Amino acid sequence: MRAIQIDEFGGPDKLVAKDIPIPTPEENEVVVKLEYSGINYMDVYMRNGSYAKSHTYQTPLPMTVGMEGAGTIHALGKNVEGFKLGERVAYCLSRGSYAEYAAVPAWRIVKIPETVNSINAAALMLQGLTAHYLTNSAYPLTANDSCLIHAGAGGVGQLAIQLAKLKGATVITTVGSEEKAEIAKKLGADHTILYRELDFQKELMRITKNQGVNVVYDSVGKDTIDRSIRCLQKRGLCVMFGASSGQVSGIAPLALAEAGSIYFTRPHLADYIPNAEVINQRMGEIFSLISGGKLHASIHDVYPLSEIQKVHELLESRATLGKFLLNVA
Repeated sequence: MRAIQIDEFGGPDKLVAKDIPIPTPEENEVVVKLEYSGINYMDVYMRNGSYAKSHTYQTPLPMTVGMEGAGTIHALGKNVEGFKLGERVAYCLSRGSYAEYAAVPAWRIVKIPETVNSINAAALMLQGLTAHYLTNSAYPLTANDSCLIHAGAGGVGQLAIQLAKLKGATVITTVGSEEKAEIAKKLGADHTILYRELDFQKELMRITKNQGVNVVYDSVGKDTIDRSIRCLQKRGLCVMFGASSGQVSGIAPLALAEAGSIYFTRPHLADYIPNAEVINQRMGEIFSLISGGKLHASIHDVYPLSEIQKVHELLESRATLGKFLLNVA
């Protein structure tokens, strides 16, 4: 089968197409014949070595990249129950989706409802679950809350805006262009801040009349984190779940106190989907919202495997207006 692998950490040029054997399922595994593979910033962290020392997201070399996909069941391992050959399924947080087939732990697999197409299922697994745990668990938003969502026109940002508005929260978001601002507004954002033109901290404080927000969802990292902390109300929460501008090396504890005794967390999605029950509960809600027309998955573009280097370059340039996918079939 065709697969995209890395033999060493580095830039997009390290992504190399190879012919490797189709995997054989081990006990409690399912082999998925992939139709679409999701492309996420997590893949960049795994490719460039940011997760080289991570125990949660291990990166052994050589490695087939990709942590999310949708397709049909090709083979079932021993002791796998509740699935059948040919069934449409999707999954995330299992390495190897930049390929035509992938072996996946059965507990990570969800069945795709008839009301959801495979392209939306692939687009919603990792980013949908991330937006869901951010707005429902990391900080459970209510109608009385306000939030700042960085990168509002990105894949997670667009979904987080919609989920936050479904809860009635006030949403402020940062974007990089007027085009992205329009996208965020159409999804329900109450205020958009063009961070290249305005200091987002000062503008947010102007919007909130110096009150700040209850929670900041920060996927940008190095360029924003110090000001994100300063955008919070006293005892507010900063959730840093990504680092598109670079990893944050540290935050002084006293800085959290001086910002208003605020809380800070850097979560992994894996800790919010620890078992099949939780995955199915979260995805059940997401699929229901999509089917009911209450949630929209924005697909920026779909590329063949052969263009994966280009896609990683686009992702790192922050050129996304939604989700990037690979058409593997």
